[in-house]
Amino acid sequence: MRAFSFGFAGALAGAIVFVTAAAAAIEIRVPPKIEAGGAFTIQTSGTGSANFYLLGPGVASKRTIQLSSGVAVAPDEVSNAGEYRAVVCAGSDCTSAAFEVRAGKPARLSFFLHPSRVPVSLPNAIDATAVISDRYDNLVLAPTNIRFEISGGSSPASVKVVTTDRGIAWMRLASSSKAGAVRIAAVLGDIQEPRIIHQVAAEACGLRLNARANGKKTVFDTDPVRDCAGNPLPDGTIVSFTKVDASGKTTVDAPLKKGVAQVELPLKGAARISVACGVVVGNELSLRGAT
Repeated sequence: MRAFSFGFAGALAGAIVFVTAAAAAIEIRVPPKIEAGGAFTIQTSGTGSANFYLLGPGVASKRTIQLSSGVAVAPDEVSNAGEYRAVVCAGSDCTSAAFEVRAGKPARLSFFLHPSRVPVSLPNAIDATAVISDRYDNLVLAPTNIRFEISGGSSPASVKVVTTDRGIAWMRLASSSKAGAVRIAAVLGDIQEPRIIHQVAAEACGLRLNARANGKKTVFDTDPVRDCAGNPLPDGTIVSFTKVDASGKTTVDAPLKKGVAQVELPLKGAARISVACGVVVGNELSLRGAT
């Protein structure tokens, strides 16, 4: 039974260590290697009964034992990796032994992929991070190879193997030149964690403005708007048309529909009309409207 808080238990352990030198009649022997969640036995020497304390991450327990008999430690008492201390007190004489519990075999894989959407053809645009833990969520610190399997986009399927450092495997990827979904999976043995990242068109490239008369007004539209790799920009992307004529300066925003933006403007006298999409500026037209 866990009888007191770990903070108090830590203070108690320090006090017990202080008197250890005076307690030569009792010995404690712990296994050299202990895995998280593994049952084991602590051996003691001496005669009679004594109090046994187990102190560690998230645990502080006390029970009465018979010396020279093995003290069974249950799996749930050592499920957290870290430093532990076993303490035996017979009357005023106490002795202790420290031991380390290490993470067990890899059992869980957490995978983070950032961002969820990324423009095409960007170097080091995708961050992929995998974290390995055992069945008790202890970070597995032993170096372990993680396979990152990449498929989709314009590049052929590929695999990159990264060795964990302190339980973490990390890499950066460039986005491919083709818009669409890309699947990236982190794989460890039979464990697989897939994620999907969406690659979208980059900035418009070669933005071109056209004009045609429509009664007293003029219709202005663009060629299909694409990025430099030929990927169409998504519908809803805003394109700005700016007109400067005798009536002043006017800017009208229009969304792409089926890849094309279109507006209808009246012109008064000599006019200059330009088009822009984001940071990209297209060609400029000089026309003459009604005077």
